Amino acid sequence: MTNDFKKEKKEDYFVNLKAISTEVLQEKVQDNAWVIVDTRLNDAYNGWKLDGVKRGGHIKGAVDFSANWLSVYSDRKDEVLEQALKTKRIDLDKNIVLYDANGKDALVVADYLSKKGYKYLYKYDIKQWADNENLPMERYKNYQMIVPAFIIKDILDGKIPETFEDSKNIKMIEASWGEESYTKGHIPTSVHVNTDIIEPPPTWMLDNDDNLIKFALDYGLTKDDTVIVSSSTPMASYRLAVILRYIGVKDVRVLNGGTNSWLSAGYELEFTSNPKHSCTNFGADIPVNSQLVVTTSELRQKLKEKNKFILVDNRTWDEHIGKVSGYTYYDKKGRIPGALYGHSGSDSVSLEEYRNIDNTMRNKYEILEMWDKENIDVNRQLIFMCGSGWRAAEVLTYANVIGVENTSLYSDGWMGWSLDNSNLIEVGEHK
Repeated sequence: MTNDFKKEKKEDYFVNLKAISTEVLQEKVQDNAWVIVDTRLNDAYNGWKLDGVKRGGHIKGAVDFSANWLSVYSDRKDEVLEQALKTKRIDLDKNIVLYDANGKDALVVADYLSKKGYKYLYKYDIKQWADNENLPMERYKNYQMIVPAFIIKDILDGKIPETFEDSKNIKMIEASWGEESYTKGHIPTSVHVNTDIIEPPPTWMLDNDDNLIKFALDYGLTKDDTVIVSSSTPMASYRLAVILRYIGVKDVRVLNGGTNSWLSAGYELEFTSNPKHSCTNFGADIPVNSQLVVTTSELRQKLKEKNKFILVDNRTWDEHIGKVSGYTYYDKKGRIPGALYGHSGSDSVSLEEYRNIDNTMRNKYEILEMWDKENIDVNRQLIFMCGSGWRAAEVLTYANVIGVENTSLYSDGWMGWSLDNSNLIEVGEHK
């Protein structure tokens, strides 16, 4: 599914919405006949302060349906958005309060809904709610881990945005497999990292610690850096980000939604190749956060005490039950005994069940509901895995963003496990 963006003009929308007061909205938040909808960028819903809002986050109990989703071109757009309405219980017979902070987003969504037959639509300015400290708002515990495009633009313009007040040596990195993506345009000042450097072919599994030390020094990375990773393929940025955290970079962030979110915000890409600058001292012994990555031998030992953790399999259902391997270059099928199905997407390079249509992170409550249905208990240690670490790295980061922090990545994944014929495997549906 390809997602492209275009800019919309406020004057294109002529929906006549009735404004609702803060007092009335307070009464309706818990009313099942009403649905409160945040129409802003998902970054604002997550916790970032956008458009002059005093407090970041969303009204407690609100769902998200971003106006930005309507600017995406996708061959499955109608289907995906219809499913989103159903999942969020934005029903035709409900009273729908659409709130924003810029006077535009609510109108965009209202126009879309009215054309689908929705009649009971209201608008609200979230600034009024955010100004009153006594009214409840929620933001994700670690929302700062995934960064909106406008925050990066502020940094490039020499400003110091929220959550970056104590950041040192802010560095931009663009991650991708191969060189082609970088040459087609990247976030300005970004240095390119080919993921083959940290997971070399032909197995494409995480390299040893000695080579990761060489990688860090070659790219001038130190433990005190703040690194923001972007990519035209978001999964690549999360893969690299988790490895940077593993080796010990203190502050690692990812551009939410990937390069497309930068373009959607109206910013230009850079086509100049930026050189890397090496250093001689990382500042700590690598890896600093060894617990973040679980090796095959460690997992084999952990499986002897399954009640202490949950192995979350972030592959497709067909991969999980051993119907397909998921990869053209690898043919072994099955799953690790005891692994629970953790959802992912339609194939090995997709993650639709964890993303919105614009490739931003799906909301916390829907992720937790999905896990609950699969008996994934967030009060236990969660070890995420997939085929070779890419999908699972993104899901692990999302878990950390929403406050699920007792997590690790089984980086070698199904490939690493099944390469050893002495390791047990399962196939078929769970009994």
